[in-house]
Amino acid sequence: MDVVVKKFGGTSVGDFDRIKNVAKIVSEFKKNNPRTGVIVVVSAMAGETNKLIKMAKDIGNSSVPRELDVLLATGEQVSIALLAIALIDNGIPAQSLTAQQIKIKTDEHHTNATIQAIDAKRIKALLAQGIVPVVAGFQGVTDDGNITTLGRGGSDITAVAVAATVKAKACYIYTDVEGVYSADPRICAHAKRLNQISHEEMLELASLGAKVIHHRAVFFAMCYKVPLVVLSTFNPIVGTWIVKEEELMEKPVVAGITYRTDETKITVNGLGNGIESLNQIFKKLADEGIFIDMITQAGGQEGKVDLSFTVTDEYGTKATEIVQYCVDELCADDVRVEPDIAKISVVGIGMRYHAGIASRMFKILAQEEINIHMISTSEIKISVVIPRKYCEVAVRALHDEFIDEKPEISEDIS
Repeated sequence: MDVVVKKFGGTSVGDFDRIKNVAKIVSEFKKNNPRTGVIVVVSAMAGETNKLIKMAKDIGNSSVPRELDVLLATGEQVSIALLAIALIDNGIPAQSLTAQQIKIKTDEHHTNATIQAIDAKRIKALLAQGIVPVVAGFQGVTDDGNITTLGRGGSDITAVAVAATVKAKACYIYTDVEGVYSADPRICAHAKRLNQISHEEMLELASLGAKVIHHRAVFFAMCYKVPLVVLSTFNPIVGTWIVKEEELMEKPVVAGITYRTDETKITVNGLGNGIESLNQIFKKLADEGIFIDMITQAGGQEGKVDLSFTVTDEYGTKATEIVQYCVDELCADDVRVEPDIAKISVVGIGMRYHAGIASRMFKILAQEEINIHMISTSEIKISVVIPRKYCEVAVRALHDEFIDEKPEISEDIS
């Protein structure tokens, strides 16, 4: 039996009418494809998770991770039950399932757990009976039976993990946009919906700021070769397929321009003692669970260096405190914090085969009189840190430069 997974986010199930619309989408697919098994993964209703977090803060100490996970997991339990009822009302047999009921095993990192295994026996048994399993996204369970959650956007991860476990033909991610765009349509009027994009490109875009799908879900899909489709719940006719590179019909030099405005740049001036100083700083940051994004080092005076790195704003204050402690200990000159930055990234698998992308990117930014603070590259992306006030100008200018180029036609479309 072919199987597909359909995941619906919070806006898709934001109220009773939208839940009924989701039930209609699933029902129509099931009736038109009676021999295809359907698994549905659902997020909490829009705004529900934030309400639960506020409740925890209002009642007392909201920083108790285990209890917070128990509370937050109730949001998905409500939505899966309501959707199962709506499906049954449409004549489609359905059964809601929590993470505990299908044993979505995770590690013990509460509020940001990682899926380790899924027991698909119960899901497969329901599919064999013609029943649609409606699975709670975002949540898991440890070996000890404790409830965990996967972090913001975790329902995407659940959906792809379930799809990989049952070897689904495809995983459909329904959201409030009609697919993956070449830039954020809210700031770039000429942004184009992409028909296809590779897992690798989508992983870069999602990691660098595109919010249409969680980057961990894309990584999961890439590892287990799960085809993804991103499409709108409210216009589910078109969408974007996320596939293996060799399945791409076209390989544009640049697939998209993305940005982040939630990062802080921290610079340590006059740092001595070479690699030992670097080790001390980054070990302390790692011990506190602070993720580092970009890192640059420039030569200073008297054999010392100036070290710069970026972290997300949520870690900015803590990272600054740690670095300031290290600076005093290592006798560096000072620490400078720059919160008003933006990271702009140009991403495309075709960059592997074309030279001069960096030159063109820098030329465009120079024409707009935008100074670059930091640069980071990989095989298929170039990222720069610039002043935040120039973010939208940079995105639009780079989109005009790169996106309308004629793509290559892939010779291998197997």
